Formats: sequence, C-alpha cells, structure tokens
Amino acid sequence: MSVAEKIECAVIGAGVIGLAVARALALQGREVIILESEEAIGMATSSRNSEVIHAGIYYDTGSLKAKLCVEGKHALYDYCESHGVPHKRCGKVIVATHDGQLDKLKALQQKAVDNDVKDLIWQDQKTTLEMEPALNAVASLLSPSTGLIDSHSLMLAYQGDAEANGTMIAFNSPVLGGEITDSGIRLDVGGETPMALDCQVVINSGGLHAQRVAGSLKGFPPEMVPDTFFAKGSYFSLSGKSPFTHLIYPIPEEAGLGVHLTLDLGGQARFGPDVEWVEEIAYEVDPSRGDKFYDAVRSYWPDLKDNALLPGYSGIRPKLKGAGNPPMDFTFNGPADHGVQGLVNLFGIESPGLTASLAIADEAIKRLK
Repeated sequence: MSVAEKIECAVIGAGVIGLAVARALALQGREVIILESEEAIGMATSSRNSEVIHAGIYYDTGSLKAKLCVEGKHALYDYCESHGVPHKRCGKVIVATHDGQLDKLKALQQKAVDNDVKDLIWQDQKTTLEMEPALNAVASLLSPSTGLIDSHSLMLAYQGDAEANGTMIAFNSPVLGGEITDSGIRLDVGGETPMALDCQVVINSGGLHAQRVAGSLKGFPPEMVPDTFFAKGSYFSLSGKSPFTHLIYPIPEEAGLGVHLTLDLGGQARFGPDVEWVEEIAYEVDPSRGDKFYDAVRSYWPDLKDNALLPGYSGIRPKLKGAGNPPMDFTFNGPADHGVQGLVNLFGIESPGLTASLAIADEAIKRLK
C-alpha cells in the first residue's frame, strides 16, 4: 500500500447516511467513492430500526436533531414521492394512559410547536377511543405527519442516484487506519484488494464504528474522538392481526421513546425497542426480554394476550453518553472543530437519522467549509 490512488471524496459507510452524503456530493459533480466494510448497503443501524418517518416532536428545541428532523421529514416525503420509494403517512398517536401523564403530554405538545411541528392535534378520551377503540387512554396527541418507510428501498434509491452521477462503491473494504498529510487525508483500506487512498475530502459516516475510524487516523487530535456507547434495542412481533391503524407511542422514557407499537407497510404490528446497554455488537434477540414487554404494552393496550409476542430483530444505537445520561445531540465534527481540512466526522447519528438523512447530508457538506 505504498502508492496511493488519488480520489476527491471518500465517504466511509454505506448506511442510509453515507449513501445520502455520497449522493449529495455526486450531485455537486464531485468524484466520490464509498468505502463499506460489509458486503452490501445498510447492514447495521440503517436496516435495524422502526422504519418510522418522525415528525420532530421529542428533541431539544434548537438542537440539530430537532432542526434536521423537521427539514429532513419534508425533504424525505418529497423524495419518496418523486422516486417511488414505498411509504405511508399513517400518523401516530401518543398516549396518556392516566391523568398523571397529562402534564407530560401537554409539555410534548408545546415542545412540538417550539420545534416547528405545528400539526399536532390534542384528542380527549372520547376522540382517542373513537379513532383507536382498543387503547387505554385518557387523552392523546395525534401526529398526522408521522409515517412509515421501506428503508431498504430508500437506500437503493440513494445508491442509484449516487451511482448515476459517477459514485463508486467498494464493498468488503474496511478502513483500517490512515493519517493526516500535507495534501489531505490518506486512508488505508483493507479487504481482498487492500489499497491506499489520498483524499481531498473524507466524510466519516461509519455509524457504530465512526469513533474507531476517527481514532485510527494519525495526526487527528484524539481528544476530539468521543467515547462510544451501544444501546441495543430488541423488537417483538405480534402474532395475529393488529387492532390499530396508527402507530401507538407511550410517554417517552430515558434513552428512548418507550416500547411503542409500529406497523410495517403491510399492517403487521411490532413492538419495541427496549433499551439494553451492551459492550459488543451482537444482534441475537433474547426471548426472555419479551417478558417485560407485556406490562409496558398492556399499559396502553390491555387486551394483549399472553404469548402473543414473538422475538423479531434487534438494532444498536450509537450513543455518545451511557446509561443515566440525557440523550446527546447529533455531532458534526468538522474542520472548524478539529482543524483538519476536508474531514467531517459524524458521531452519534441515531434516531431520527433515517428521517433526517437528506438534511444530515447537506449539513455534513456545509461543515467542510
């Protein structure tokens, strides 16, 4: 790997964010290569989530999560329409199951307004139960702009746009390390055909591995690499038909949005994710974790039958803080932060990353300056 090939832009990671970034760069007429350690696109966080298009309700006002979720939501619906990506604007019901939760529900409604989400509808008990008779609820918020998306179809569309504009994807090509040089950023790439790339621009959208990649670059300030924490979330599928036509969410909890009910585009219901702090990346679902789901779900759906939940799948969210800490914002670590021209690291890109993907791509490119 002594002789390096010169390339204008390298994007690390072919998840939904990496593909969106590569697409945006390619549409600017730039030369782009995507480096992906796996054998296909979207093998990690991007394909292991609820596939929900989020409205932008929950995030701290003024945060990047709030801003980019709302911007990304509008852009994503337009993109799905223009590119034929399967999706459904099905709406979501956020449920207060007893009077003690009403203040939290009102606070969520105000936060939504502060975040420029102005379509939430307060529903009393009668209206809520007319809409979803199987619920236990004293009141709810209806979010009409929440939806569902086929995440794999979205990633294929991003990939198609990027490749149509000249992007190359190198699968089975992990970034092993690199260094900051006088002329740019050198990346050492492994796989069956190892190579070295001299890049003018590197966008590190490595997801769960983004911190490891940044820390492997010689000359990059180590104090700029945050710690990595993994929050595993397991999902359980409902055997039988769902009585719900909307997504059903409880009042949010620490590190997540609670054990909520989502639907796939075929109407099949699934519950999750829960929160399990783990040290390693492993996706097996422990069937015993489903035991705790029953009480959580029955708080808003009392008629859930015993043995109705089947182990589904799991995902892992890249967190910047561990258990007991409030959620951190998206982190765009660019030249203005670390002083290395042409390098932007994306850290802690979890939910609502899928919804915000187009906006995240634009923001990452802005941070190059």
